[in-house]
Amino acid sequence: MNKPAPRTYRTTNWPSYNRALINRGNISIWFDPKTQWYAQPQGKQGRNQTYSDTAIQCCLMIKSLFRLSLRMVTGFVQSLIKLCGLDWTAPDYSTICRRQKHIDIVISYQKSSDELHLLVDSTGLK
Repeated sequence: MNKPAPRTYRTTNWPSYNRALINRGNISIWFDPKTQWYAQPQGKQGRNQTYSDTAIQCCLMIKSLFRLSLRMVTGFVQSLIKLCGLDWTAPDYSTICRRQKHIDIVISYQKSSDELHLLVDSTGLK
């Protein structure tokens, strides 16, 4: 039995094709300075949490998007915060590991030809 011949695709619009390939690598990450990055005191006994659920969720989202280890996420988020000119600190990997058990991450993905925008603001991640 013979195999069917593979289809040959020909690109006819090279400028559009090149722009699409370049845009695949374009990513913008936005941190709103008004975001509640640090947790508010709960008024309970024991030590208060340092980072808000939004901060942990942001780190876990970046971990999932870029397939990073927890230690790499800490460094990556710290460098993003520094690039944005904010005076925040990134949660360490052990904090992210402990808190990820209690936070559900749902990434809604829509295939697009445009670049990816990840927005962190006071309402959470978008």
